[in-house]
Amino acid sequence: MENQSDNQHSTSTSNKPGWEREIVERLAFSAITEQRKARRWGIFFKLLMFGYLLAILGITFYPKFKQDMGAGGKGHTAVIDLVGMIAEGQNANADSIIESLRSAVKDKNTKGIIINANSPGGSPVQSAYVYDEIKNIKKDHPSLPIHAVVSDICASGCYYIVAATDKIYASPASLVGSIGVIMDGFGFVETMQKLGVERRLITAGVHKAILDPFSPAKPDENQYMQNLINQVHQQFIGAVKSGRGTRLKETPDMFSGLVWTGEESVKLGIIDAMGTQDYVAKDIIGAETLVDFTQQERLIDRIAGKLGASFSAGISNLVREWSLR
Repeated sequence: MENQSDNQHSTSTSNKPGWEREIVERLAFSAITEQRKARRWGIFFKLLMFGYLLAILGITFYPKFKQDMGAGGKGHTAVIDLVGMIAEGQNANADSIIESLRSAVKDKNTKGIIINANSPGGSPVQSAYVYDEIKNIKKDHPSLPIHAVVSDICASGCYYIVAATDKIYASPASLVGSIGVIMDGFGFVETMQKLGVERRLITAGVHKAILDPFSPAKPDENQYMQNLINQVHQQFIGAVKSGRGTRLKETPDMFSGLVWTGEESVKLGIIDAMGTQDYVAKDIIGAETLVDFTQQERLIDRIAGKLGASFSAGISNLVREWSLR
C-alpha cells in the first residue's frame, strides 16, 4: 500500500508544472539533512575520543605525579635543567629557569637544589638574570644549598650561571669554561662587486647601518662594537670572580674563551670536584630522592593543548550545526 501511495503521489506530482524542480529540491534538502546528521555524529565521536584519550593520559601520568608528590613529603633534592641554547623562546630561558628555582625554594620539602647543566651558552642577558636570581636566593636562604652538576658541556653563558652556585661538579671529560663574548657576521661586499650588484642604502643617523654586511667595514664602527663586547666580557669576568672567589687560580688564558676538561677545571678552580647528580644529592645535600622542578612544556602539555584546540573546534562546529537546524 505504501508503494502504491508513493506511486500515486509521484504520478500526481509529475502532472503538476515544475515537478522536476520540486523533486530536485527535495533530494537536495534530503542530502543536506543527512550531511548534517553525519557531521553531528562525527563531532560526537570526536568528543568521545577526546574524553577517552584524556582518561588514558591521566591514568598514564598519574602514578608519576603521585610518586613525585610522595617523594616530596620525605625531603628531596630539586633538579632544574639548564639544557640547550640559552635564549628567550628556548627551553633554557631566564623566565623558565627563574620560575623553576622559585618553585623549588617554595617547596618546604626541598633540602637542596641541583642545576643540571648541559649547555654551550647563549644570551649574556638571560644568563645574567639567572645568575642574579641564584645570588638573591642564596642571600635570602643561606642554609639552602644550590649546586651545579655538569654533564657534557657548560660553556659561556652556562658557566656564567653556574658560577653563582655554591659548588660545581662535573665528569673528568666534561668541557667547562669559554669565559668570553662573541659577536659574528658576514661580509658580502666583494661578492656583490663580482655579481655587479649595487648597494643602495639610505639611513637617518650616521651609524644606523652599523656592521651592515653589504657595506664595507668601517674601522671606527668596528672599534665601537669591540668596546661594547669588552664591557660585556668584563661583566662576565666580574660575575665569575664574585661567584668563585679565592677558589680561582687565575692564569693568562682563564678569561680568553678557552674551555677545559672537568679534570683540568678542578686544578684551575673553575669547578670544585668530580660528581654526578646522585652523588651530590645523597652525599652532599643529604636527600637522595630527586624531584624535577624544571618548568617547561612537557609532552602531556603539548598533547593536551592540541586536544584542547580540537575539543574547542568540535564544540564550535556542534553549536553552529545545531543553530542551523
